[in-house]
Amino acid sequence: MAQISCLAYGATMAHGSAEMVDFGLGEYITQYPSERYPIYTRGNAGEVWPEVAYPLTITLTRIVGEEASALAAINAGVISRKDILEGPSCFGGVFAGYMYLNLSFGRMIAIRTPGTTIEKSDATYYGSEEQAPAYTPHKDDKNFLASIKLIRYGWKMLRTKEISCLQKDRELVQEWQERLPTILKATDQELVSSIREIMQPAMELFTNHLDITGQAGGAVQLLSTICEERLNDRSLALTLLGNLGDVDSAAPSFALWELGQMVAKNPTLTTTFDQGTSGLEKRLRQLEDCQDFMSQFDLFLEQFGSRGPNEWETACETWGTEPASVLVLIDRMRFADSNKSPSVRAEKLSHNREQALSDARSRLKGLGLWLFNKSFHASVLFSQARERSKTTIIDLIHVARLISRELAQRTASQRENGELIDLWFVLETELDEYIKNPTEFNTKISDRKNVRNELSKRIPPFIFEGDLPDPSTWPLREEQDLKKYPTLRVGDILEGFGGCPGIAEGTARIVKDPTNPGDLGPGDILVAPLTDPSWTPLFVPAEAVVVDVGGQMSHAVIVSRELGMPCVVAVTDATQIIKDGSQIRVNGSTGEVTLLSNPQE
Repeated sequence: MAQISCLAYGATMAHGSAEMVDFGLGEYITQYPSERYPIYTRGNAGEVWPEVAYPLTITLTRIVGEEASALAAINAGVISRKDILEGPSCFGGVFAGYMYLNLSFGRMIAIRTPGTTIEKSDATYYGSEEQAPAYTPHKDDKNFLASIKLIRYGWKMLRTKEISCLQKDRELVQEWQERLPTILKATDQELVSSIREIMQPAMELFTNHLDITGQAGGAVQLLSTICEERLNDRSLALTLLGNLGDVDSAAPSFALWELGQMVAKNPTLTTTFDQGTSGLEKRLRQLEDCQDFMSQFDLFLEQFGSRGPNEWETACETWGTEPASVLVLIDRMRFADSNKSPSVRAEKLSHNREQALSDARSRLKGLGLWLFNKSFHASVLFSQARERSKTTIIDLIHVARLISRELAQRTASQRENGELIDLWFVLETELDEYIKNPTEFNTKISDRKNVRNELSKRIPPFIFEGDLPDPSTWPLREEQDLKKYPTLRVGDILEGFGGCPGIAEGTARIVKDPTNPGDLGPGDILVAPLTDPSWTPLFVPAEAVVVDVGGQMSHAVIVSRELGMPCVVAVTDATQIIKDGSQIRVNGSTGEVTLLSNPQE
């Protein structure tokens, strides 16, 4: 695979490499933006990497991301090596610590894809077209040969009956999971070698994930286009994709629902939870009446321990490394009404889907019916596979996380006031020296921590074109609440994109951290800045979900469709404009959020 880097990027690869750069706040990890593809977005990237990335993670995984992106795009035929001579920033990258995707590159792909438009591509993957600069044509964007190859690629996608790499990839991860106990007993240098070694299978898994994601997006776009042009209802595709079943991102919600019901039905558990979540796990393990619950809880951690906030970042805690965060979610889940059961919702959604599917087929004939059936099948197959391939990667990342944590604990113990997190402020090229003498890195680690802290206080631009604005000019998060946003009046409507059809009314609960859901409970509507799998359990007790950002392939949309709850994404600044306690109506078909009353009224 190393040959791919040389062939794809040539001598210009260093242009997009990640390095430490001083922004006036101090040095931190960054890349240089592409000149050929100048527009970058946090859309979708913000879901995967919401926080400031750590230097070790980026310098370890940069080549993995570059090679996987290049391989997936070249395999699809959408690009040639000529298109990515400028380097890895063609696909995206980390800028001043924040992860971005390259919107210009995505638009070029849309131009080359028959039947797709820039607007549809933006809405599907990024949810950022309202804020993005207008498309500026480039002489190399159109490529007839690439379009022909994409037609062939799309034809292959429509004819796919099974995706064989999923099982192979799962077996690869299982091999690493089985090796883990032995690796954790190895020497420091062997731990470093294992961390580096795991990057190769990670690249293979990520390549497959990107390939599947591209086909999932293509299939969903085709299905939506058929619904719009042949059936006069683009939102029908949302109903058709509701409750597909076997979607990994939704699986934790079903498991947590059962745990929540165990608490709700058991007086001892209920009393213990009522005493508060602080120290809850310790209290539960000491009570004999709670052992059945704890056995199921431990089984949940074993199965879903790799998931959690910012789960792509090995430096961050997950449900497995911080079980208390799961108990907080169960504490919200236990209050949900029985009619909010994911299984009950799924049954209703499945009925709606089958009814809509039957109706659509009755209105189509000939080639139109054939193409509809093929695109529907491909949408289901690749959407499920996309979530499965992502879960497989996350499980491998968790193996890397546990190896890194072992090394981090050892090296932290050798430094005065050393912390577990210190390891992630070291560059991959510095690892060998660091394990020999961790104390020599005291100043570097301290300085990098300070810079990351400063960057974390600031809100990076959602979209930027050309050079990244100086981080010192980014607005401070603490000032965000003081910023003047439009005042909503009763009847005012905020517009976004419909993610899952249906209409719901309820009390808006603004939640900005999944580990602190506040007063969110039955009958409420979750309003969040973005969502990753750690938010999923909070969907269950809610009536609907509204998200500041996100495309139609975003996590919030996929999970909402599985749980059968109205969802609207890309409602810009919803968490700031909508006041906590407001009564709102959410229309998941039209993408409209209507204010019914203010909290003080």
